[in-house]
Amino acid sequence: MNPEDSSTALPQKISSMSSSNSSSSSKHDSRQDSWEMVEGLSGILSNAMEPQKQEGYMLKKRKWPMKGWHKRYFFLDKGTLKYGKSRSDIEKGKLHGCIDVGFSVMAIKKKAKCIDLDAEENIYHLKVKTEEMFDEWVSNLRHHRLYRQNVSTIPNEKSFCFPHYPSPNSPTLADRMSVRRQSTVHPAGAFPLGSNSQAKVVAWLQSSEEMDKCSKDLSVCESYLLELNHMLKNMEVLHRTYSAPSIQALQVSNVSFDFCISQNSVHKRFFSLTSERERLRQCLDHETFLPTSPQVVNLKNTLAADCMDNSHTLVHQASNESRASVADSISEFFDAQEVLLSASSSENEISEDDSYISDISDTISVDNLSNDLETDRSNSGSGDGMVVCRRRSCLPAFTPNGGSISMWNILRNNIGKDLSKVAMPVALNEPLNMLQRLCEELEYSELLDRAANTHDPYERMMFIATFVVSGYASSYYRTGGKPFNPVLGETFECNRPDKGFRFVAEQVSHHPPISACHAESKNFVFWQDVRCKNKFWGKSLEIVPVGTTHVTLPGFGDHYEWNKVTSCIHNILSGQRRIEHYGEISIKNTNSDICQCKITFIKTSYWSSRVNEVEGTITDNKGKVIHRIFGKWHEAVFCGDPPSAKCIWRANAMPVNHEQYYGFTKFAIELNELDPSLTPLLPPTDTRRRVDQRLLEEGNLEAAEEQKQRIEQLQRDRRKVLEDNKEVHQPKFFSKSKDDTWVSNYTYWELREDPGFVHIDFPTLW
Repeated sequence: MNPEDSSTALPQKISSMSSSNSSSSSKHDSRQDSWEMVEGLSGILSNAMEPQKQEGYMLKKRKWPMKGWHKRYFFLDKGTLKYGKSRSDIEKGKLHGCIDVGFSVMAIKKKAKCIDLDAEENIYHLKVKTEEMFDEWVSNLRHHRLYRQNVSTIPNEKSFCFPHYPSPNSPTLADRMSVRRQSTVHPAGAFPLGSNSQAKVVAWLQSSEEMDKCSKDLSVCESYLLELNHMLKNMEVLHRTYSAPSIQALQVSNVSFDFCISQNSVHKRFFSLTSERERLRQCLDHETFLPTSPQVVNLKNTLAADCMDNSHTLVHQASNESRASVADSISEFFDAQEVLLSASSSENEISEDDSYISDISDTISVDNLSNDLETDRSNSGSGDGMVVCRRRSCLPAFTPNGGSISMWNILRNNIGKDLSKVAMPVALNEPLNMLQRLCEELEYSELLDRAANTHDPYERMMFIATFVVSGYASSYYRTGGKPFNPVLGETFECNRPDKGFRFVAEQVSHHPPISACHAESKNFVFWQDVRCKNKFWGKSLEIVPVGTTHVTLPGFGDHYEWNKVTSCIHNILSGQRRIEHYGEISIKNTNSDICQCKITFIKTSYWSSRVNEVEGTITDNKGKVIHRIFGKWHEAVFCGDPPSAKCIWRANAMPVNHEQYYGFTKFAIELNELDPSLTPLLPPTDTRRRVDQRLLEEGNLEAAEEQKQRIEQLQRDRRKVLEDNKEVHQPKFFSKSKDDTWVSNYTYWELREDPGFVHIDFPTLW
């Protein structure tokens, strides 16, 4: 070889090696700075010896109250991680929480020394101060996790720590189906099985006898469900006959209702229903039912709530002997001095004031004016004499079957990441988008009308606070699908003379995604821009909204502002999904300091069975409590103390077959309806013209997916053109204010006077 060639080749080689090392180092740093999922058991351990115990202090993050990292003592034993404030507290049994690490999805971020455990019911964010301790904890958690998973596959081994995790060897249909689902759809990190257990499951699946029995059991379940649904419809008619609230509105457990009917025929029908109800309740308690079935859960709740004594008159009166719960099992109320949770209590941890219970005595005044206002307005039409049109009561098609889409394959590489940038198949969507979801917050706009007609500032704040809570009600049945992400420039209008308001929204930014909206009526003005961060933690999806919501009441010069709470959808991959809202909302009137309000959405904790509860106080400028509100965000809000609490708002009854229509409320069903008379008036960017969303609504999954991909590609093409020309997208109907928020430019309804906005140049969105 030529020496000169050698001399030139060597530096090139060194340079190449240096570049390679630099690239490798960069990739390594990148891996350390991102979340890494800890895989679960993929086979039987060669050494299933019990691991050593691990204990010590770590930092635990709390989202509410007292946000931030808090020091807690952790004790790891046999796959169970317990924690408290100190070692002595754990020894005394004063636990703040207990985590089954074997059944949790575990993810780590090395650079930040963070450990995340998604245990379905709760997400635990942990942090270790030193790298040495981080490695030690991760190593031990891995070992204990695998040990716990391996032990769970051993015959006759009982589940522990959490009673809602069944033993895989339970003979009931529910457990057999659970094992079958876990073997086919659960990720290794979520509910792994050993090879022996997998062989047993396969053998069971291949057993014609077992399969026949399973088929028969499922047929029985289906027939019972059909019969129960039929009975519920009859009961609903019966209630309406007596001019009583709907079944959903009578969600009051352990409260005796007086009942008296004069007609003999109605007496016979009621007694027949009573005996049928008892028989059906026994059927529901039979072990062959799948406990997580939404139909069964709903029917159980309804039958439990519909406990009426047929020997008394029908009045809303609570029994003195019973511990009543307003709005379906609100079992714990707060004394006058104990409304808010102790500031020292931790997220998912026991609170000092979490154990007291109050009784509701004699009468609870149920004020149904909030729901009557819409009915009256619908009957009389709007103030401008317009005729209220008849709106649809169902969607064109039932929710289609998503087929064999694996959520885990889509989400496993996105733990801890913002999912707003992750493309999802259309089968995971519902046929509404984020702009329409914002409009859903106005479903109970009559509460704002009531506030606008109330002279007392404290009562006005009470109606504003109740309106804020009511905006979350429609989410209760909506865990099955996500709304479409609007494309940049997409718009949506909702003109509701029957409700007295008109609404317009626009997608003003794509990265980050920002949706802005504005609504107005003769009584109020409502606006907001919403930026949501969506994060997947292994079993749960967390939605953190950023931004401020505004309402003004021109009649009084009030300007109310408030934040939104965190939402979390649990059991994303399997089981019965449920949504939870938690955190604190602060409402203030920026034009007056007479009063303020704080509402707490109570997070379900390890120690408490309280679900979906809210409570709040309205105070004067000296901090004195003027009003107390409490209830459940999906059902009702009450004001006052339990002995004389008054119902301020109650959620509307759900439509028939709502489970088959994405869990939509009546208001949601109406949002995407495109009336022929409205078509020529809308701009080409209106959501109701969006092809993929319309196809999904009609049940055509394949065509919807094809159109969704085409529309997303069009958006990418438009973005590239803007970048190439160094241009920025300019929204049509909203502009950025000085405080970096998006507000209406008040041009939409004026421009709408030209049908189809013919003089405006719109981009081709679809």
